[in-house]
Amino acid sequence: MRVPTCLASAAALVLSACNGAGDAPAQEDATAGEVAVIPESLAPFGEGYPNAGDPCFNLGESPATSQYLDDSAVLVGCPSPASAAAIGGAIVDVVDGVSIVTIPTGDANAGMVEAQARTSVSQPAYGEGDAMDAATGYHATTTLPCGFDNKAPTQNCDAGVKRNWGDDGTNLVEVTKPDGRKRAIFFNGTEPYGADSAQADGSAGWDFSSTRDGDRITIRFGPETYVMVDALIEGG
Repeated sequence: MRVPTCLASAAALVLSACNGAGDAPAQEDATAGEVAVIPESLAPFGEGYPNAGDPCFNLGESPATSQYLDDSAVLVGCPSPASAAAIGGAIVDVVDGVSIVTIPTGDANAGMVEAQARTSVSQPAYGEGDAMDAATGYHATTTLPCGFDNKAPTQNCDAGVKRNWGDDGTNLVEVTKPDGRKRAIFFNGTEPYGADSAQADGSAGWDFSSTRDGDRITIRFGPETYVMVDALIEGG
């Protein structure tokens, strides 16, 4: 039996409604880019850039971002071209739909927002009236990128420096880990050569190494990673 065209059309509309077809999925697809997740491969950290709750995030060091990290710029990941355009800067790559944006700052502590605010305060040059803060016991304090359990340094750790700490002119940086314990790292000038270790935390015998990129140093001690800049260690 042949079904009249008008009845067939009506049946199609009813079936479409029952199957949930309509405009809603198209609208969802149109906005999906704004809610994309920044992948862990880009080492995102913070609560949003430039403000908490914003869709973009600071990016730390990882194989996918290392070539774009620069001491004079902040590296940011944005879930869409629109959110990237809203913060300015230049898009240098797109990874899994995420725009990687570099934003010049003109400050050696770029990429460490809190560190930039705290260590950019005027302080005497190393060896010239470099006074220790009686309240903290440090010559300077900052917040620096850190990572644990062999993970990228996407967390933030408080740190303080004691310059000319040893009789031989050693500089000491103490980093407070998320669990409240401290890790001391020792420097000859601005070059790291070791860290404190103990049987209690299993760090005795851990390997120590460091790599330098301009005035930024990445220190690896066993499964721990710390990133700091010369300005913290020597002042200026």
